[in-house]
Amino acid sequence: MTGAGGRRRDDARRGGPRRSGDHPGGYRQSDARATGGGQRGPRQDPARSAALDCLEAVDADGGYANLVMPRILADHRLDGRDAAFATELAYGALRMHGFYDAVIAYAANRPVARIDPAARRVLWLGAHQILGMRVADHAAVGETVSLARRRLGVGPSKFVNAILRRVSEASLEAWEARVAPGQSRDAVALRHSHPAWVASELASALEADGRVAELPQLLAADNAPARVALVARPGLADASSLVEEVPGAAAGAYAPTAVVLAGGGDPGTIAAVRERRAAVQDEGSQVVASALVSARPVQAGERWLDLCAGPGGKAALLGAHAALGGATLDALELHPHRARLVEDSVKAIPAGVVTVAVGDGTSWGEDGAYDRVLLDAPCTGLGALRRRPEARWRKEPQDVSDLQETQERLLAHALTLVKPGGLVAYITCSPLLAETRDVVASAAGARVLDAREAVASATGTEPADWGRGPHVQLWTHVHGTDSMFLALLERTAS
Repeated sequence: MTGAGGRRRDDARRGGPRRSGDHPGGYRQSDARATGGGQRGPRQDPARSAALDCLEAVDADGGYANLVMPRILADHRLDGRDAAFATELAYGALRMHGFYDAVIAYAANRPVARIDPAARRVLWLGAHQILGMRVADHAAVGETVSLARRRLGVGPSKFVNAILRRVSEASLEAWEARVAPGQSRDAVALRHSHPAWVASELASALEADGRVAELPQLLAADNAPARVALVARPGLADASSLVEEVPGAAAGAYAPTAVVLAGGGDPGTIAAVRERRAAVQDEGSQVVASALVSARPVQAGERWLDLCAGPGGKAALLGAHAALGGATLDALELHPHRARLVEDSVKAIPAGVVTVAVGDGTSWGEDGAYDRVLLDAPCTGLGALRRRPEARWRKEPQDVSDLQETQERLLAHALTLVKPGGLVAYITCSPLLAETRDVVASAAGARVLDAREAVASATGTEPADWGRGPHVQLWTHVHGTDSMFLALLERTAS
């Protein structure tokens, strides 16, 4: 067991290799920039300060890390290695704070509820450097205590110093054995810093998919930062050309439209991305959306619908396919601000192919108006936890049942919007059975097709490569994508 993100502290103690974002003893550039030529007092560290700002914005103010962090990095004028360090520190602390809380409580000999929230957030940062990153213990403790003194005062900084010194006295494996011993599901969940109920739901989904022993691997994959993937929109950009153009880029493992970046850098600097001919999009999303197109030959004049289109990534991919095949696409979005995002996403699609509308997907549209409908249903997002570090702590079991009701209504309406014999692709970014198989089982007037054949056609693979069917369930720890679910349904009722 290697714990958070599969990284071992022993590597740091042995002087093992470091990633580009890891700084064993602080930041020379940041130190020089922040000390103002030798001013006295606690040394400024913009990268760790930025990470703490992110934790405060997310934990105290309810923000979303992926939305607040770019602004925070800009405010602190961080880029390159400093920005990468600050991001990994903030995101890792947010992902792993459930496990770190258990370590902190043990080291402090008190429940974390009795620790001031501001000091607790600083302790998360220190614990992640010690247990989850290749930062030397003395630097992790010293820099974090300096940050606490500057932000919280002398008294709290002494408390932080005492706790972090205790944390640094034992290895990650030793702390796992202390606070989460054994192989019970709850122990595995705590070691990988997932709420117990989330781990239980994921375990049930794995078992239903014939992967009963793979929970530790899935939870570990949730804690590993995702590599950035681009979609080269068909007819607008070419994946092989992007690979040649972008240093360190490689072709995706499955989707012919996918390009995986090496890490670091801003995708927005790539010309095809700026021009909306390409975009950031998980390869799993590309696979399941493209399967609707590859499920059967496209006939000129077909009408397609993206029923829950915001923010527009799948709509733009479908729109590009539609333009090539002589089809048109309506993209429906409930919220006007998200509809504007869809409009921006499809800017490069030839005029007249995509029409964006605002409306309620449970009631909008005319019976039998479409040949194909893509329903990327609102869901818990528990298949994309590696991208949203705070998400696992903001979901509750009640969210699943509330969303299931909405998902069933959306799917029922989607099946009225296609012609008899028309196709509906039901997609979620969650593997939970209540949001996937159970919703599909509730559908009336439809025949469930073997989605493996469509995915195989879209990816140049074999149907048997995609499980037992008839649905396709992608898994982060197996496929390196978000854990996307796809079911294909054909309307039978007239």
